[in-house]
Order: sequence, then structure tokens, then C-alpha cells
Amino acid sequence: KFEFNPKVGIDNPALTLTEDMDGEGVGEPRFYLLTKDSTETFGFCLHEELGCQGHVIRQIELGGVAQRRGLQDGDRLLQVNGHFVDHMDHLRVVQKIKASGNQVLLAVLDGDSYEAAKSLGRDLSQMLPDDIRPRLCHVTRDKSGFGFSVSCPEGTKGTFQLSVLQDGPADRAGVPPGSWLLELNGDSVKSYSHTQLTKKLKQSGNKVTLLVASSAVEEFYRLRGLRVTAALADTSRLPFKVRELHLVKGPAGYGFLLKEDDCSSGGVGQFLWDVDVGLPAEQAGMKEGDRVLAVNGESIEGLDHEQTVHRIRAREDQVTLLVIDPAGDEFYHSVGSGGTVLLWLGS
Repeated sequence: KFEFNPKVGIDNPALTLTEDMDGEGVGEPRFYLLTKDSTETFGFCLHEELGCQGHVIRQIELGGVAQRRGLQDGDRLLQVNGHFVDHMDHLRVVQKIKASGNQVLLAVLDGDSYEAAKSLGRDLSQMLPDDIRPRLCHVTRDKSGFGFSVSCPEGTKGTFQLSVLQDGPADRAGVPPGSWLLELNGDSVKSYSHTQLTKKLKQSGNKVTLLVASSAVEEFYRLRGLRVTAALADTSRLPFKVRELHLVKGPAGYGFLLKEDDCSSGGVGQFLWDVDVGLPAEQAGMKEGDRVLAVNGESIEGLDHEQTVHRIRAREDQVTLLVIDPAGDEFYHSVGSGGTVLLWLGS
């Protein structure tokens, strides 16, 4: 009989140990939800370095957001807001981070693990969950109702699971069966009782917007101590879309004016007006009243009129604008996502 003596170690000549070489030196991806205010940066730079693979985290600011959350120098960036980016052009990845506004969810792997995984031919995308984003779903009532029912453990608040009627309004709006309700019309349901939630649903009229998470997604965030917010949501099923307009300057210019004005949310925004018929702006699909969200892939959140104009003029003969129409703008603000519509650039 073999016995292990911790003071001596393993000395049984009949016993051999083998290691799983496939996983040698490869750690697990780490996830960080970075939140800043409009006067801050995220506190790190993303580098592309000669002789070094991947998108490299560098210049972590002492006391900054990234350092406080635990990001490490030399980490390799794998995912931005649930999108795998290791294979993407470096500039495009930088733009996705800048377009995230004041909150971004990053998945990283330490440098040694990244190099080891690459040397072993590992598919890094397989190290990450398939889908870590909650969903924003806009449900329109029909004669049968919204097409979902809510269950809540007796005596608890804020814990609501949805049963979804097959082919009903909620199902058609993309609400996953058995998902957990996190927000109703932009408001957290964490403090709601079942009675209060039912009352809120009745007050919603014929349309309701839900932030929901499948059990797997809810568990992912809970185990990592991360808060699920609408800013991180998959919005592909919503009725309002942001639009990307690429303009090439003609002899008479772009053919639009930019004006600073109040937003429906109460803030200040940069709006497009006086769109000239037949010129590049109209040909690209610009509409009067559109609000500019990003210029050349970078968020203009926090910029004033002069700074935005400077961004637009940075490239002499072309510009790419991310815009949203007034109805969509008002909708996203109503569900708490107005400042983070930018997350869906390239989604």
C-alpha cells in the first residue's frame, strides 16, 4: 500500500506523475468592469508592440480606475463588452474602448498565460463564455398581454424569474425563457415586491422595456462581483438603432451644420441640421435632428461644440459619424442607456 508522507514527498518508485501539457502555464481570463466619470480616463493605454503578440495593457495610471480594479501591466486584452477582439485590428479595438463612454467590461489574460496559450495553438476565444451580455428587450402588448409571467420566492424582494409564452410578444422580443428580470423601463427592480412590480407593469401601458439576464449570465456576473447594467446589454433586438454614416467631402463640403442644443435627457448634445439635398451628408443617410454620438469611432461624450468640430475636421476629406435619431435618443435615455449607446458601434 502506498502512503504519502508530506515531509518526505512522493518516493514510491512504482508511482509516476504526468502533467496535462495542454494547460501548462495557461491561467484563466480575468474580467474587469471599469467605470469612470466624464473627466477621467480608464487609466491605461493599449499598445501594439513589435515582437509581442496581442493587444498589450501598458502605462497603468497610479491610483487610476484600471489599477484600482486590478488590471496588470502586460495583460493581453481578449474581449471588450463581450466582443472577442484578439483577432481585430489594433486601431479598431482602441476605438471600441473609446466608444464605450464611461463604462467598459474587459476580459484579459496575463502575458505569460497568453504567450503559453499561443505557443500551444489554443483558440483563445474558447477560453471565454459564449455570451456574457444581458439583454434589453422592448415588448409590445397584444390581446393576450405581454406574453410573460413573473414568479418570486415568497417573502423576498427584487428576485423575479420570467416564464415566457412561446411565440408571444415577449418571446418575439427576445426575452429568454427562465431569465431573471433586472430592470423595468430603466429602473432597477431590486427593491420591488411582487405587488409593486405588478403595479409598475400595469402602469407601463402597451409597451415595456426589460433588462433581463439568463441564469448563466446572472451567475457569471454574480460570481465575479460585477453589477449587471443596461450599458452592457445586447440591444440587437430593440426597435431603435444607431447609424454609422461615412462621408467623403465634395467640392461644396459635407453639406450639413452642427449645432449644440439641449438633449431630451436634460444634458447638452451636438445635433445635425440644415442637411443639403444631394450633398454627401444626405447621400450618407443623415437626417435633420440626428444627434452625434461618436466621430471616427471615438465617443464625443463630454466634448463641447468646438472640440467636436475639431474632431470632424481632423481628417481633411472624410469623416465617419455615429448618430441616432430623436426617437431613438429619447428611448435609450428612458431605459438608462442614453450615455452608452456607443457600446453598439461594431456590435
